Parts: sequence; structure tokens; C-alpha cells
Amino acid sequence: MSLVSEEFPDVVPYRAEEITIPADVTPERVPTHIVDYSEAEQTDEQLFQEISKANVICIVYAVNNKKSIEKVTSHWIPLITENTDKDSRVPLILVGNKSDLVEHSSMETILPIMNQYSEIETCVECSAKNLKNISELFYYAQKAVLHPTGPLYCPEKKDMKPLCVKALTRIFKVSDLDNDGNLNDNELNFFQRTCFNTPLEPQALEDVKNVVRKNLIDGVCDNGLTLKGFLFLHTLFIQRGRHETTWTVLRRFGYDDDLELNQDYLFPPLKIPPDCTTELNHNAYLFLQSVFDKHDKDRDCALSPEELRDLFDVFPYMPWGPDVNNTVCTNDQGWITYQGYLSQWTLTTYLDVQRCLEYLGYLGYSIIAEQESQAAGITVTRDKKIDLQKKQTQRSVFRCNVFGDIGSGKSGFLQAFLGRNLMRQKTIKEEHRSYYAINTTYVYGQEKYLLLHEVFPDFDYLSDSDLACDIVCLVYDVSNPYSFEYCAKVFKQYFMDSKTPCMMIAAKSDLPEVKQMYGCSPLEFCRRHKMPPPQSFTCNAASAPNRDIYTKLTTMAMYPHARLRCMCTCNRCTFCLCQNFLNSELLQTVRAKLYAVVLRRHVSQADLKSSTFWLRASVGATVFAVLGFAMYRVLLKTR
Repeated sequence: MSLVSEEFPDVVPYRAEEITIPADVTPERVPTHIVDYSEAEQTDEQLFQEISKANVICIVYAVNNKKSIEKVTSHWIPLITENTDKDSRVPLILVGNKSDLVEHSSMETILPIMNQYSEIETCVECSAKNLKNISELFYYAQKAVLHPTGPLYCPEKKDMKPLCVKALTRIFKVSDLDNDGNLNDNELNFFQRTCFNTPLEPQALEDVKNVVRKNLIDGVCDNGLTLKGFLFLHTLFIQRGRHETTWTVLRRFGYDDDLELNQDYLFPPLKIPPDCTTELNHNAYLFLQSVFDKHDKDRDCALSPEELRDLFDVFPYMPWGPDVNNTVCTNDQGWITYQGYLSQWTLTTYLDVQRCLEYLGYLGYSIIAEQESQAAGITVTRDKKIDLQKKQTQRSVFRCNVFGDIGSGKSGFLQAFLGRNLMRQKTIKEEHRSYYAINTTYVYGQEKYLLLHEVFPDFDYLSDSDLACDIVCLVYDVSNPYSFEYCAKVFKQYFMDSKTPCMMIAAKSDLPEVKQMYGCSPLEFCRRHKMPPPQSFTCNAASAPNRDIYTKLTTMAMYPHARLRCMCTCNRCTFCLCQNFLNSELLQTVRAKLYAVVLRRHVSQADLKSSTFWLRASVGATVFAVLGFAMYRVLLKTR
């Protein structure tokens, strides 16, 4: 009542009515509801209900009454403890009222109580009669809810708690943009602007460093703030009662009141309609490139195991296992290359976008890239049906599901995509085997990602995810007479009536080819079902296997509506024969003769103005086009 009226009331009722302090008159800009309790007017049941709803509880005692002080520990704290959850303790404020009636302080008696009960945030001595510390009392009550001391600081040890140190260490590492172990002036200014929306003046920045220098030998190094110095500053803030500074930093970097990363921060909402896929956009790739450069200390364009651990040090767990090294490209030492690093992020985004959002959250994408959330780094592609209707796509990641019987060479086909021949594949441990492989290919000059997924050969139990893809790859072993039958059955059962393009791979082509025990040969089967002829493939080579087949797969996935006959330079297929014919010396001679007949050797200015001349030119061009098309059709028929 003294807070509201700013004067001591002549008549004090047993219980004041509920008071609401509006947000605009409080420093924290948060509305506060003050609920009084009187044992004379209310039952224990009403008290328990109010305790369960409270965010903070003020226990008021009279500084001139020892029994009142004793009742704090004998009655009130046990009663509150019994009626609140153990996992979510309500912060307590001890309020010593009637300080105007005594000349001494009760703090000597209260301090042992504060040390005994960690839920007690602070103690305030006040006087309702002369309005001493009344407004401060409610400010501290607000502060106890919004910026609690308990999760941050241990009064007994006079140091920050381990969870707080862990969270601030992550924040330091995310903010250390060049990964040199120090926060330089630019990094400190970016940190200050990110958390408090204002940069530090040069003098203020130097003053902060001087405070650290005076108290810590290794708090400042190379004129930059070290991790020890950063942690010391926050300990100092807390000890001086400026918890809000540390809490502002923690909440800006996604932490909740329990110093765990908030689920809303890690998993921002992202709507993905059916038949749409998820990809990283340009800004996300730029951010991931900067993270790679930050941790590639030896500048060899690959991440060593130590560099990889350092990169994921801001994660609560190691997200990439040994199988990742067999999913993406690595160097000769088995370290993930720059291209492999980006490929793995692309794979995660495509297969499990929620996990990708989580990972980007740990790396601080929304803060460093100055985006609203991690969702700003994700592109949701349009419906695949629209791509088919428009006969063009804007996607950059295409999925190829690889089917084949046991021992047909599926795993070798996946590993060959990563540039590994048979000898190198034999060094892979079974427990480190991956059923995915992703790498880049170039289609008409455009860089695209092709994601290969090896489907387990269980014909009777193929799930929707096994069938959902942009192109199907059917692999059979040319040296096994019963290998092709599985591919034929899968195609007829699941893909014969679908619009998904399919390609047959004749694997292990370095071995002697045997007749397949099926109703027709693989070539005849492909002709009947209007598929490209079987593509020969082997990974048993001295160097890296040929990548042409993967370009063909990506092209067919990009243009499923087009009947692409060939994209090679084999000089044997119809496409190559037509190209050679069009570029042949014979055709060049015929074309020159036609030009000579139509345009003659010399064309005068009068001829150019004559309508007869242009009629001849049109007729000649038409004849040339018809002859070229006729020759192309003749060659197609012979095929």
C-alpha cells in the first residue's frame, strides 16, 4: 500500500487487494501482479493455490521481532518447498520490514539463512512507514524472476556454476570469428552490438580491458580478451548485482532459465508442403564456408580429426560419426575435404531439416549471419509436380535410389562416386559403412548435388522413402546370371507405371559377362520399357573410377520429361553418330554448295534489294533443314 500511495496508510487492513504494476512504469518493462496473504482472512488451501501460481515469493519479517525471523526457516520456507516442484523452485526474497524501529541491521542473522537455502535470491531491509527501499524491493522481486542468480552463481564458492561457464564458453567460441582464442576489438564490438544493440566506444572498450588486466594475468592477450578474461567479466557483473547483463547475453544466444538452449531457438517453425524438398540457400553456404575457414588452421582444404573436434566443440555432442567419412569426399588421409564438408551439410538438410536447424543453432547462425532464425538459411523447393509441368527445375539436390540384389555392386557404385576405386573400398570397415553418398556433378555447366541412397534388397518391404526419389538406379552384376532378375522385378513392381526415370547399370563390367537367366536380355528389357540401354560400370580401376555415369543420372533427374538418349562421346551410339555426321567434311561441302546455288558467287546491291533473292535464300534454308532432319531420322531408325 505504501508503494502505490507513496505514503504510509493510517489504517492497515489485514490483507491488501491485488495490485498490478503496469509495464511502462517498471525498469524491466514487465507487468507485475502483487498478491497479499493474511492468515486471519485466508485458508491454507488458498495460500497453497497462490504459491503454485507465483513466479517469486517475498517472505516478510519484522527486523525487531526475533520470533518473526525464526519463523522464516521454521515455517515459511518449508511450507513453500512442500508446495512447489523440486525441479522448478520459486525464487524467494527475504524482506526485513520496520527498519525504522531499530538502529541495527538484521543481516548478520539472515546471511546464514541465505547460504543455507539456494532459492533465496536476496534480502532487502525496508520500512513501509518512511518508504525506505519499498520500490527497490519490488524491483529485486522482478529481477529474481527475469534474471535469477541461482542458475549462474554459487555464493559458497564465490564463482559461476559449471552450466553457466559452459554456456558462456560456447558463446565466446561462437563470437571468436577468426578462432584465434581472443576477442579482438571488432569481435567485441560485434558481440556488444548483437547483445545490446549498441557498440562500445573505444575508450569504454579499453577501460574494460584494463579492469581485466588488473585482476588477471592472462585475461588479455595480443590486445584481445581471452576466454578467462571473458568469464571473469561476467563473474564480476554477477558479484556486483548486474545479473541482467549476463542474462541478456545468454538469452540472446538462445539459452533458457535452466541454461539449456531453448527449443524455440533450436527448432524454429518451418513449413514444408508435401512433395517439396529442403536445401541450404546461398547465405547459409557462405556461413558454413566461413565456419570451415575458421577451423581449417593449416589451410589444406580439409578438416583433420582435431580440427573437426574443435569445430563441433560448441555442440553438446559429436554430430558426425565415422560413417560420414564414407558418405562424402575425403583426402588421401581420410580427412573430410571442403567439398565433402559442404556435401554433408547438404545431405543433412535434404534428409533431416530439423536436425540441420539444430546444428546451425549450435553454430550460432542466426546471430553471426544476423538473421531472424536458422530457418532463414533454408530454401523449400516448389512441388515436384510443378517442375514436371513447367519442364524445368530450380532445385540443386537430386536423389537417386540405388536398387540391386546382394553382391551386385551397389556399395562399390556409391563409393566410386566419391572417387574411390576397389582397392580403396576394401579398407572400409563394415561398422563404418554408409548407405548414402553425396557429391557434386556438373550438368550443362551448372553445379548440382547428386545424393545416392543404397536401398536394402528386401523386395517385399520397400517403404515410401525407398521409392521417393528423382531417379532410380538398377544395378546388376554382369558376371552373375541371376543378378538381373531382381532389378527386373523391382522395376515391374514399383516403377513401370511411375514417371520416375530409371537407368540400368551393368556393374563389374571388367569381369567376363554371362547370359542372364531371365526371359530376355537386359538390353532387350530396356528397349521394351523405353529405358536407356544398360550402362557398363566398374570400380576396379587403378585410378579413380569414371564419373560420366553420375552426370547422366543427374541430367535424367533434372530433365525427367526429356528422352535423353546419350550424353557421351563414345562414337558408337546414335547421338554420337549424328553429331559426327553433322560435323563431317561431306556435310560441310554440301552446305557450301547449297550456299553457292542459293546465293551465287557474287551478290550485288541490287540483288539484296530484290524479293526474288530473298525467296531463293528462304527456299535454300528450308531444303537444308529438311535434309538434315531426314538424315537424323534415318540414323534413329537404324538404331
